[in-house]
Amino acid sequence: MFKPVEQIRVFLENYANSMGIEIVDVEYDKKQNALTVFIETEKGVDLDTCEKFHNAIMEPIDELDPSDGAPYTLNVSSPGLDRPFKTRRDFERNLEKEVEVKLYAPLKGQKYLDGILTAFDENSIILKTEKEEVKISLNKIAKINKAIKFD
Repeated sequence: MFKPVEQIRVFLENYANSMGIEIVDVEYDKKQNALTVFIETEKGVDLDTCEKFHNAIMEPIDELDPSDGAPYTLNVSSPGLDRPFKTRRDFERNLEKEVEVKLYAPLKGQKYLDGILTAFDENSIILKTEKEEVKISLNKIAKINKAIKFD
């Protein structure tokens, strides 16, 4: 039985903070017996960053014994450019930037919105679209991520 991913995240926070890394998410794939730690930095994440963090946490995570003695694979990865926002820091990092919002149900006839994230709190966001500013409750958002534009 794997330890709860939130317990693993909290355990790894000090290692991440000391390296200037933010843990965005921790996932455990039961079929693959794989623990994946998704990381971010202010400058982005490259293979070298993933390798350094992997090496830094390998021994401590084994001491935590997240799988209660069962074999598992430890992966460290970038969450990708189009990953959904999961943490307060994700919203902070993307203030005044263009984002894409997918809603569970249409709002004013639209289920997908693009715009500038101008504000947020624990309950909602304010999105400045081409036409207007819209306040959207977080519980109505299926996914919000940074807009990816190719020139």
